[in-house]
Amino acid sequence: MTRVDFHTNVADKIGYACRLARKAYMARNQVVLLTEDAIELAALDAALWTLSETDFLPHVRAGDPLAPQTPIVLTDSDAADLPHCDVLVNLARRAPANFARFARLVEIVSTDADDAAAGRLRYSSYKQQAYQPTHFVAKPA
Repeated sequence: MTRVDFHTNVADKIGYACRLARKAYMARNQVVLLTEDAIELAALDAALWTLSETDFLPHVRAGDPLAPQTPIVLTDSDAADLPHCDVLVNLARRAPANFARFARLVEIVSTDADDAAAGRLRYSSYKQQAYQPTHFVAKPA
């Protein structure tokens, strides 16, 4: 069964997702990052290139011919062909359609009231599906 972790009270979802991706990559996990839309996807893509002067986080968008060989894949679509199933990081306000194929799902929930409300609904939904989500509260920056 998929391990579901909620990270709440996150001030900067993009930056937080980048740091999670780096941590997962350093642990030799393959990561899929799901964004709300194409605008957030572009911002995440740019942020991964500039996260650190010393770290390189190899990433491509879903559908790229190199996706199967690339440890970090970005998408804004539940219908995307995703080559990995280790870790799914969800920045979207919706529950990912195919999250159960992943070993781990990390839900990132911001300090925004609407995002927090959507996160609470997802949390309840996972509980109703017999998942046992864990909850981590991010420390203020």
